[in-house]
Amino acid sequence: MSKRLVVVAVVGLLVATIGIGCSAKKKDDDAATRGGELGEEGLAGGGSLDRYKQGTLGAGGEQGPLKDIYFAFDSYELDDAARSQLQEDGTWLKEHAQARVEIEGHCDERGTVEYNLALGAKRARAAKDYLVALGISGDRLSTISYGEELPLCQEHDEECWQKNRRCHFVVLGE
Repeated sequence: MSKRLVVVAVVGLLVATIGIGCSAKKKDDDAATRGGELGEEGLAGGGSLDRYKQGTLGAGGEQGPLKDIYFAFDSYELDDAARSQLQEDGTWLKEHAQARVEIEGHCDERGTVEYNLALGAKRARAAKDYLVALGISGDRLSTISYGEELPLCQEHDEECWQKNRRCHFVVLGE
């Protein structure tokens, strides 16, 4: 399957999943819930999808000023290490008050595509909620879920899966 077809399928599944799972009365500015508005802001900032298209998404998992956080299997709960990293990220965001950030939710390969898209969305939302609780404006933070579709590591073992269960933060602009 071509890379372009995979990307189109992932975005289509995301839109379908969000359309089924969202309440009509809840409005949210997150990229993951904006459906057709994903293209411009959410994907143009050098995120995982861009790196995947360029062939540069790899096990190195390059980091910007905000560092990835990791999750236990089948969980979107923030552990002590994740909360500590989010506090550091929150400090950076407070020092860079104009920065906008996209929070990408990622999963390992286990589970269905639909389940992992939903879990990735919950992971991104948990990170966003924590940053908002630290005093970062939610208007500066958007979320998107890639589920299992853009893994950093391709091996089929626990060490690799742990690297893929993450939230990645992309600074979209300052």
